[in-house]
Amino acid sequence: MKQALRRTDIPVILLHNIDPRWDAPAVEEVLKDVKTMSDSLMAEGHPVIDLPVRSPDIEKRLKPYDPEKHIVLNWCEEIPTQPKSEVDVVALLEELSFTYTGSSSEVLALSWDKMKVKQILQEKGVSTPRGEIVASEEADRWDLFPAIVKPSREHGSAGVTADAVVMDRAALRTRIAYIEKKYKQPAIIEDFIEGREIHATVWGNGKLEMLPPAEMNFSAFAETHRHLCTYDSKFKPGSEDFEKIELTVPAALDGGQLRQLEKLAVGSYKAIGCRDYARIDLRLRGDTFYVLDINPNADLSPETSTVFAAAATGRTYGQFVSGLVNLAAHRHPVFSLAS
Repeated sequence: MKQALRRTDIPVILLHNIDPRWDAPAVEEVLKDVKTMSDSLMAEGHPVIDLPVRSPDIEKRLKPYDPEKHIVLNWCEEIPTQPKSEVDVVALLEELSFTYTGSSSEVLALSWDKMKVKQILQEKGVSTPRGEIVASEEADRWDLFPAIVKPSREHGSAGVTADAVVMDRAALRTRIAYIEKKYKQPAIIEDFIEGREIHATVWGNGKLEMLPPAEMNFSAFAETHRHLCTYDSKFKPGSEDFEKIELTVPAALDGGQLRQLEKLAVGSYKAIGCRDYARIDLRLRGDTFYVLDINPNADLSPETSTVFAAAATGRTYGQFVSGLVNLAAHRHPVFSLAS
């Protein structure tokens, strides 16, 4: 996508959630990030409507706005007070005929089913760690260690702590039972790929671009079971994981590794039908990359690997987010005709 061809006059509704259960510092941090995004878009020339959603009635918030005159930049992770409802937000936008950034409700729903995603990737020839759904009473059938145990229908590394990496069947049974009890869902068991972790952001439709990959550096921890992106590393400032896991952009990869990475990242993006942008998380063991996860609704906060990757190409934050608006505009009933 050539930046010179971007339209910067497209009106944007910046839709984001503010949950009443959040504490004051969390709300303040979110509003700070929203202002940064809003200011960055306006600096590019976009008229921006900042539309926080603080209650489940998103339809009421959107009612004053004409779908034919706006693009929704969807930054809603869920409907306030309704966990795991990011799909419902997008389904409502579709029902109301709004054009929005990011993947469809169908793709977002698929991304919550980690085993189904794994099966699709395997069918497409994309390398992914061996894995299966295993109940606690069936743990003895798993014979590959170290293994990692995760909830099968979560996002944001929920349930991922150092205890998620297990070295034997006894620890495996204990962790599966914990996941089943705490998250009320089956556990997925995977071969734990001990190696470098790379996050690759792909964006575009038709013609796709992989942004410079980001690497998560776990060298501060000697133990194998600490070499992973935990929930704390993403959401708990001040925690050891948050403070000691370092991000490097771009990751130091040679030409062959970059080609293999791009093939897998783009192949994964296509395999589950991502649109506009997505982040693909991978591990490199030996000479082989393995796809761990696909996030078609990756966080666009200023301090994320996706935004740092865009910056490594010379794009400002405003240019990158404006680019996402322009990708969505190609689906818009009015703006697509003028582009």
